[in-house]
Amino acid sequence: MLDGRGRPSLHWALLYSDSVLPETSSIRSLFIAGPAGRLEALLNAGSPSATHAAVVCHPHPLYGGTLHNKVVFHAMKALNSFGFPVLRFNFRGTGLSEGEHANGIGEVEDVRAALDWLEHEFTLPVIFAGFSFGAAVGLRAAYSYSNDRVHALIALGLPAVPIEGRVYDFEFLRACTKPKLFVSGSRDQFGPAGKLEALVNTFADPKKLVRIEAGDHFFAGRLKEMRIAIEDWVRETVPAATTRD
Repeated sequence: MLDGRGRPSLHWALLYSDSVLPETSSIRSLFIAGPAGRLEALLNAGSPSATHAAVVCHPHPLYGGTLHNKVVFHAMKALNSFGFPVLRFNFRGTGLSEGEHANGIGEVEDVRAALDWLEHEFTLPVIFAGFSFGAAVGLRAAYSYSNDRVHALIALGLPAVPIEGRVYDFEFLRACTKPKLFVSGSRDQFGPAGKLEALVNTFADPKKLVRIEAGDHFFAGRLKEMRIAIEDWVRETVPAATTRD
């Protein structure tokens, strides 16, 4: 829904704006070099014996999505619980990140910049995670990396139907053999019953779809269940992954 100037209306502009304040311990604020300028980022520190690193991508920036989004935060906490260093960043034109929104095309390159930074910083295989728009554009970047560079993919609230005229193409996942987890609420308006299942069924194995009972697109009131779904899958999928006390 757009206003008279072609911008998202107030209702949609606040769609993803529910956020949490940044933590103050074991977290590093930084900028990484992106193709359209510097990208604002936060890195939650991992264990010295970490087996993987991770990145989590935020939902649509024109509708309030930032690295502080609650779903992104809880996904980070799930991955960080295994001792993985976890990077969150703001897409171009969001927060303090330079550049302008690029309709999901340039943002794919932002994700590649984040993946490359993680690889250079830690020399560990990466687990990719993204929420909604962040999942849609991030999967397109992450799937093309070799398995020893990007080991596994997590998509939260994957859009299975057009949203305000935006149609996402996931045909590339039909040949992607990385382990894949899809987590959506049973009442997700952008991943309706039957539609999301049919879409995921076209993707290559290995894959798993988890529906969070009574959850909507934002996992309102169901963030704990979403986090548990991620943690359970990581234990099943990632060798030697154990949560920290």
